Amino acid sequence: MAAEPQSVRDSTGRFGAYRWRICALLFWATTLNYIDRQVLGVLAPALGHTLGWTQVDYGYIVAAFQVAYALGLAFAGALIDKLGTRLGYALAIGLWSCAAMSHALARTVLEFAAARFALGLGESGNFPAAVKTVSEWFPRRERAFATGLFNAGSNIGALIAPLVVPIAVSLWGLRSGFLLTGVLSALWLITWLIVYRPAGEHPRVSAEELAYIRADGAESGAPARRVRWRELLRHRQTWAFVVGKFLTDPVWWFLLFWLPKYLSHRYGLDLTALGPPLVAVYVMADAGSIAGGWMAGWLMRQGWSVNRARKGAMLLCAIAVVPVVFTSEVHSLWAAVGLIGLAAAAHQGWSANLFTTTSDLYPSTAVASAVGLGGFAGAVSGALVATAVGYLLQVTGSYALLFTLAGGMYLIALGLFQLLAPRLTPVSLADA
Repeated sequence: MAAEPQSVRDSTGRFGAYRWRICALLFWATTLNYIDRQVLGVLAPALGHTLGWTQVDYGYIVAAFQVAYALGLAFAGALIDKLGTRLGYALAIGLWSCAAMSHALARTVLEFAAARFALGLGESGNFPAAVKTVSEWFPRRERAFATGLFNAGSNIGALIAPLVVPIAVSLWGLRSGFLLTGVLSALWLITWLIVYRPAGEHPRVSAEELAYIRADGAESGAPARRVRWRELLRHRQTWAFVVGKFLTDPVWWFLLFWLPKYLSHRYGLDLTALGPPLVAVYVMADAGSIAGGWMAGWLMRQGWSVNRARKGAMLLCAIAVVPVVFTSEVHSLWAAVGLIGLAAAAHQGWSANLFTTTSDLYPSTAVASAVGLGGFAGAVSGALVATAVGYLLQVTGSYALLFTLAGGMYLIALGLFQLLAPRLTPVSLADA
């Protein structure tokens, strides 16, 4: 691995750090992405009461998003690898912002499911595009931290939604919550198209910073040929990433979509009272996302290999999820919030490192395709789990089994990841 320079300065003598502005754009997009997702979760208790939804109805609506998210990921990563991050990301956010606002027109379960389906298609482009952008703009030792930073936007978005949506609802009615992000998404889209260029073509990137970015393998952001999934699936490393996403993504989807309903059911919280507990959970998740990404980079600076540092950070996160199994046994609201928040933080730290393994394993021209493949597996698993959760809660009314399964899933996933990719050996793709 190339040694990190003592300082990276542009011609004016300042540290070359334009890549962090790009990371800020990724953070902003991911924040909007999760505000759009979380609005329905925040409004679910009120909408369910108004429209007469059952637990099964809500499970179907959540599953519609998951199915579309999976279908979108079936081609989003490959499309972004083909078009490049600038155009591919713009298309994704344009679609999802329109779909988010379309929820305001829905009245029936079927109409809400259709709106969620469209939202899932658009939002499927976010993580393939963002992870690919990180692989193009950051050296390997900074990638997990950069991924953790932009991934923290998912928690900020989930945090903003329960704070802002009730205010909008009180001022303009129940449907207004779905219109909040339209203007912000349009502003992001305009900013992205004006500001973004691949690092090698960007006029604001100094020669010194570009050399630093490419010191250990970051590549051009130019469009490339499509890397087909069958090429990726020939490698055990791909299966390691896919299995990791398949087993752990449903835990995050469960926390994201069902947490407001759980708190409302277990502790009798109404729409306005949900805000502080949800904020606490997602603040903890934010800290976990950043800390998990930082940890791997710190371990590398201490001399650990990429393989050992990534998996060491993932192991700590997997262990930190385990206490969530006791959530249904505690009687205090804030004790439950603490356990769930710790699990959410650990998931986000895990996710920052798991995503970053794709840039460790694949050339930049295949990163978005690999992320799309793993995301497809996670979304399919999430759709199956969402439907099963709806039926389970309809029959039993208990969340205990769900929290128990969530607590052990990360250790199982890490064991299988280690079995399939013991050394994180980079994959060689023909003509990639």
